[in-house]
Amino acid sequence: MPRVYCAEPLSVGERELPGEAARHVQVLRLQPGDALTLFDGRGGEWAARVTRMGRSEVVVQVGECVPLEREAARAVHLIVGMPANERMDWLVEKATELGVASIQPVLTARSVLKLEGDRAAKRQARWQAIAVAACEQCGRNRVPAVAAPLALQAALRDVGPGGRVLLSLRAGSRPLRDVAGDASTVWVLHGPEGGLAPQEEDAAIAAGFAPVHLGARVLRSETAAIAALALLGSS
Repeated sequence: MPRVYCAEPLSVGERELPGEAARHVQVLRLQPGDALTLFDGRGGEWAARVTRMGRSEVVVQVGECVPLEREAARAVHLIVGMPANERMDWLVEKATELGVASIQPVLTARSVLKLEGDRAAKRQARWQAIAVAACEQCGRNRVPAVAAPLALQAALRDVGPGGRVLLSLRAGSRPLRDVAGDASTVWVLHGPEGGLAPQEEDAAIAAGFAPVHLGARVLRSETAAIAALALLGSS
């Protein structure tokens, strides 16, 4: 059954779908009488049925909310030194599928992708839309927030409570599983292509991030983030 995200809060009854949700239904070529599942990103999902299709409007009958959750047992927040080209798009999609709680893109000394102003806002909107589409595909009913890019130092100041780990190749780093333990919330920081600069790693460690590694092989930045999510989600 098609799953469609509705950006406005859902409730029982007949209603017109907002713009993006209506366009999605039209792209799917649904017709009056067709069933679909709606979710608003706040938890749970609603069985619904199309009642009317117009040139630009879609009206549905929304049934009772089913309090179904498919979230990971551990909340993992990624602080991402943005990889270049389309790799960040791929990272957002796969991280969402793996249950990431939030994604904070950061600008670092070695970042190839530099974003600010309108360009940053447009890219953030694109990444958030990718997260929504991934939730529609994988069955998640809560959409992770993809924040606007920040300078690394600003992102470090915004970190909330929970375990803090830094993916690092420096000597003395420990296996991720050993450091994360059974913490219910973990913040994972990793750099872009080329990693974080030594002074950036020092700043992260001063902010409470423990250096960890994922094994003997050197992974691409986006691969490392996904591997960390998979390990934390399965432990």
